[in-house]
Amino acid sequence: MKIRTEFSRDVTVMDDVLIPLIDGTRLAATIWLPEDAVDNPVPALLEYLPYRRGDWTAPRDAQRHPWYAGHGYASVRVDIRGCGDSDGVMLDEYHQQEQADGVEVIAWLASQPWCTGKVGMFGISWGGFNSLQLAAEQPEALKAIVTVCSTDDRYADDVHYFGGSILGIDMLSWAGTMLAFQCRPPAPWRVGDRWEAMWWERLEGLQPFAEIWMDHQERDDYWRRGSVCEDFPKIEAAVMAVGGWADPYRSAVLRLLEGLQAPAQGLIGPWSHQYPDIDRTPGATIGFLQETLRWWDHWLKGIDTGIMDEPVLRALHQDSVRPATHYPVRTGTWVGLDAWPSAQVRPASYNLTTELRSTATDADHIVVVSTPQHTGIDAARWFPYGNLSDLPPDQRSEDGRSVVFETPALAEDVNLFGVAELRVRVSSTTPRDTLFARLCDVAPDGSSTLITRGGLNLTKRHGMDRADDLVPGDFVDADLEFKAMSWQVPAGHKLRLALSNTYWPWIWPHGTQGALTLDAARSHLSLDVLDSRALTISDISFEEAEQASPLPIEPGPELTPRPEREIRYTPEDGTWTLTVDPNFGGNRIYPDGLRYGEDAVETYRIRENDPLSASARSQWRISMERDDWNIRIETSATVTATAEHYVLHHTVTTYNGDEVFFEKEFTKQIARTSA
Repeated sequence: MKIRTEFSRDVTVMDDVLIPLIDGTRLAATIWLPEDAVDNPVPALLEYLPYRRGDWTAPRDAQRHPWYAGHGYASVRVDIRGCGDSDGVMLDEYHQQEQADGVEVIAWLASQPWCTGKVGMFGISWGGFNSLQLAAEQPEALKAIVTVCSTDDRYADDVHYFGGSILGIDMLSWAGTMLAFQCRPPAPWRVGDRWEAMWWERLEGLQPFAEIWMDHQERDDYWRRGSVCEDFPKIEAAVMAVGGWADPYRSAVLRLLEGLQAPAQGLIGPWSHQYPDIDRTPGATIGFLQETLRWWDHWLKGIDTGIMDEPVLRALHQDSVRPATHYPVRTGTWVGLDAWPSAQVRPASYNLTTELRSTATDADHIVVVSTPQHTGIDAARWFPYGNLSDLPPDQRSEDGRSVVFETPALAEDVNLFGVAELRVRVSSTTPRDTLFARLCDVAPDGSSTLITRGGLNLTKRHGMDRADDLVPGDFVDADLEFKAMSWQVPAGHKLRLALSNTYWPWIWPHGTQGALTLDAARSHLSLDVLDSRALTISDISFEEAEQASPLPIEPGPELTPRPEREIRYTPEDGTWTLTVDPNFGGNRIYPDGLRYGEDAVETYRIRENDPLSASARSQWRISMERDDWNIRIETSATVTATAEHYVLHHTVTTYNGDEVFFEKEFTKQIARTSA
């Protein structure tokens, strides 16, 4: 990592800027600006988030915003309405109000005397989402975006649903995280005496997001709003789409390249849910800021940087690895494809009775899939952030709980690149059931490394916008799509397809335990395979990762040590308990004297033969102290289920000093319409 301290233009920081909106609301912003920008105006770059620019994202902001400003841009970090030091109340993620406010912010930036009138937008995750969403609103000044680890489809490819099933591990935990984050007050040293009234307004306006999300179990108009795949031509700004093979949103890069009519480039490396210049596993990092600068200079300044001469898709084709929960560096070969879909990628089909075989099938090629409820306990994290326990361990235990089909030892390397689809003919003993599939790389020693996976709530077999119960005993055809992949399976290894009808805690189980009957002869796996010649002609390279000077954060008191992930089995009642510490950052002390602390734990439980025993809980504690200002926040979010309803229970308690400032309990039952 190279730390850049000198730039071609000196930088000034405009902190606590208040951007006025038409309804009187003011959004708080920090602007890094070349000192001579009023005399020599520059384009503006916007990052627009709910995560508090004054503290929570401040270390990351310091790495990139001053760097962009030093290269001749006004780099702007804005807190969304109801977050950080901004006025108002946050109503939901990607709410219409957020997008309307964003359009106003872009217009305000373009009108400033230090701005040329051209604006770019960038962000990772939430900021990547709303970069796409605001581009679809077509604000005149927005000319280009960089969207990192985001998606074009809020229902099918986000933290709420997976293959039409409720995403147990992140629906609840992310909602619990956002509940805690919504409870944080503005900083008195920034907003003055009105901080307490602003805080009270936020707390009074709370609604746990899980109550909203679980009320929409099909892909209805709620999810279509903000899903830019609904109308790709609306996006006219140039799009650089960036993802990581260890990140759950990687498939969106390929869909964007295929669907957008605007100029677009894709970049996929080994990374988790992080910017590619941040040193977290899997590595290695690249000079990502330099790559985006080439993008901005081309689209916002009209400079020929050569960026548009790069391949449409640059991606690391990953080497095979032994199973591990983290990899400091993933090796492979960078490949460049001039289009997506690419003529260098061809389909390959594997029938489940010939190319892929299972000892579980009978003479008629029929197999029963009826797996214990705790299948999936070794799934690892849905949202890898670069922690040491994020990735799936050896899958042999999971394979043993599943029905497996596998190839013989491969005679030559197979270069998987793109997407995989599984078409099955299947029947169920119950009206509602799920099929989950994992594709693994099995080494000669028997170790099993997860390549990719996918799932399908079989009531959604005709589309995610509807629910069609199965007729027990009747066979149906269904298609299941896997997450995108890039993986070289070496000669001598085997490809293994593992099937289950449970996958906890990723997939919330249906209310009745069923069994699937699979007609293997009429089922097949389709894989995208990269022409090996693409691996020999690549000359793609990147500069060393570079950032601006880091923010001088000091560590706060250490938390009581505990595992990031811990699995416990209680044999007397067959209960499996997964405990997760999301490890977002712990305690730290900021340069302005703020002592910020957070401690979170997630707990997932299920009994191996009882789908109604499933429970998920997210607990948060946040503390914020400076001088005589002392705030504490405690939240809890729990989901359980009956055969007919989900039961949601949330609690919030906040303290101003030693006194309870706000306290509320939320309980709601939501009918299980399909998920």
